[in-house]
Amino acid sequence: MPFPFDPADLAQHLALARRRAELFSLPLREHHWRGSVGNFAGVGAGSSLDFHDHRHYFPGDDPRHINWQAFARTGQYTLKLYREEARPMVDLILDVSASMFTPDAKAERVLELFAFAAASAEKSGASLSVHLIRGPHGCAVPRDTLFAHRWTDLVESLPETSASATPDLNRIPLRPGSLRVWITDLLYLAAPENLLQSLARERGRAILLCPYTRDESDPHWAGAYEFIESESHTRHDRRVDRRLLTRYLEAYQRHFDTWKSAALRAKLPLARIAAEGRFETALHAEAIPGHALVLG
Repeated sequence: MPFPFDPADLAQHLALARRRAELFSLPLREHHWRGSVGNFAGVGAGSSLDFHDHRHYFPGDDPRHINWQAFARTGQYTLKLYREEARPMVDLILDVSASMFTPDAKAERVLELFAFAAASAEKSGASLSVHLIRGPHGCAVPRDTLFAHRWTDLVESLPETSASATPDLNRIPLRPGSLRVWITDLLYLAAPENLLQSLARERGRAILLCPYTRDESDPHWAGAYEFIESESHTRHDRRVDRRLLTRYLEAYQRHFDTWKSAALRAKLPLARIAAEGRFETALHAEAIPGHALVLG
């Protein structure tokens, strides 16, 4: 699949995304982090200035943390515990099936979301891991390749798939406890429960950012059309009457109602994001109210 953006386009998207990351951000502060030192409050004890709790002093503990005021009152040695400073982990997953890049307005919104998620993780100091997925195929994007805007070569190297190919999220080495950001249009035939379970494995928390166009969600077809299947590029002539259009609209609505219900049960924010209009306006429709993203 020839990718519709060159490195110069991607560099512009990232520069704009870094400015947008001042206004919006990934919901990193809503997660309890463990692990390496960083700028976010963790769930354990550490050496930051954020007081957390007391406990009894044991030989070998750092005497600098002894609460001498408490010792003067009680004669007992106790330690002051401070909340651990933890570094967030973001696993960013981009669905690169052909439907994500058709039409041009949708392709632009996909790139805006992808660049924004990377810029938000970068701004927070998070450990960022990026993966591309197309049906059963996937690959990691090295950091230098991502920020040199050469990751499109990896997109083109992935084999084409059928329109009904289900993404195999188990192929992606998600890190335990990470925040998983999956950018996908969800336009494939698959029950959502298993995919959401794979996405949230290893104590992970996930959000789904789902770009769409109004032409796909609310088309106004009437008469003879030539439809092109985005994955296989096959052409199909169909005459669209009111009954066929109604069936399509009902199936489309049912499909996303099923995904939203499953995401709600799994407690994973799912935000659909229109390709039309300003990026900021599109985020305010579902992503901000649904806590998939937060105001910066």
